[in-house]
Amino acid sequence: MQEIIRPASRLQGSIRLPGDKSISHRYAMLASVAEGVTTIGNYSSGADCHSTLGCVRGLGIEVELSGREVKVHGRGLRGYRAPAADLDAGNSGSTIRMLSGLLAGQSFQSRLCGDESLSKRPMQRIMTPLREMGAVIEAREGKYPPLEITGAELKPIEYAMPVASAQVKSCVLLAGLLAEGMTTVREPARTRDHTEVALREFGVEVESGAGYACVEGPARLEARELTVPGDLSSAAFFLVAAALKPGSELVLEGVGLNPTRAALIDFLVACGVDVRILDLQMKHGEPVGDLRVRGSKLKGGVIEKGLAAALIDEIPVLAVLGAVSEEGLTVRDAAELRVKETDRIETVADNLRRMGVEIETAPDGFRIEGGQRFRGATVESHGDHRIAMAFAVAGLAASGEVMIEGSEAASVSFPEFWSTLRGIAG
Repeated sequence: MQEIIRPASRLQGSIRLPGDKSISHRYAMLASVAEGVTTIGNYSSGADCHSTLGCVRGLGIEVELSGREVKVHGRGLRGYRAPAADLDAGNSGSTIRMLSGLLAGQSFQSRLCGDESLSKRPMQRIMTPLREMGAVIEAREGKYPPLEITGAELKPIEYAMPVASAQVKSCVLLAGLLAEGMTTVREPARTRDHTEVALREFGVEVESGAGYACVEGPARLEARELTVPGDLSSAAFFLVAAALKPGSELVLEGVGLNPTRAALIDFLVACGVDVRILDLQMKHGEPVGDLRVRGSKLKGGVIEKGLAAALIDEIPVLAVLGAVSEEGLTVRDAAELRVKETDRIETVADNLRRMGVEIETAPDGFRIEGGQRFRGATVESHGDHRIAMAFAVAGLAASGEVMIEGSEAASVSFPEFWSTLRGIAG
């Protein structure tokens, strides 16, 4: 599919974003092993999170879906049934990595697969600790999906992650729910703590602090009534889009503002973006508020070290901001970009060059000089939702029409993206 983006004079209005992907995945998985019926409001409309629901159904869990409300009929920690077919994670790395932790401690064999893109993403980071806990895991060429997991009686471990990853941390903690004793994960840099927060909401005791998190198994999870906040990663596209256009004013309602993801807001403010948090509240252990953003004078900046890990999903759209900022954008220590849905360093560079922007790439990042302008062009999503949406934002600030090839990729996380964008851009 194609979408044509035309230059916009300014962006105005109020929007409510789909439920946070990261939290939706976790609520669905934990609800499936809780005891009783959990109701989840504002569940993500993205295809990735519905892949999680599909896998849960494949494990014998009843799931009711009505609009953005989901009811999950949990059967307890060992209530899964052996799947009759492969569990299809689609394009979702979150699904395959985190669900593997719960499957590692079951009494049956399961096979997790995905689409062409997911089948190229390496899985050794979860295979290593799960094998250490006692699970048997086989993979294509020793590292790629499909994953064949033979569950076992798991033993608790203390695992020091060589690379910071919220998905790997979550995988080990979820496996720890089924192990007899205390499982500890240590991380070299702070990552998202949605799993720890969600576990507490479901009644699990979690010990956590600077650089570590622990759970003691076997655990008992209790059903809950929950509401997912708006997705901050989805908000990033609209925050940047409004900041690029003088005279813009947008309000993004009910956005999740977890401190482990606040690096995005902090970085935007440091870059000169006029963004304010309004009506901050705590809901189910997660801070939630409205964000107001206005057209801004942009300075640019540097993303490196721990900040690179914290902003890894937002870097494609921040590259767009960097190109038109005064000082440009430098990204280092972000080699993980090369093993996302696409090699995001190369797909960002390719599309920026098509739009007339100069960029220098490196194995772990790139450098974009500031003060550049976007021209009309045809760009490719390469099947990557964040690339499609990032270059839609660039199109709003271009000198001519921008055609997004493969625009349907946005449905992975944000099916309503294109209609929402047209609504605020006129």
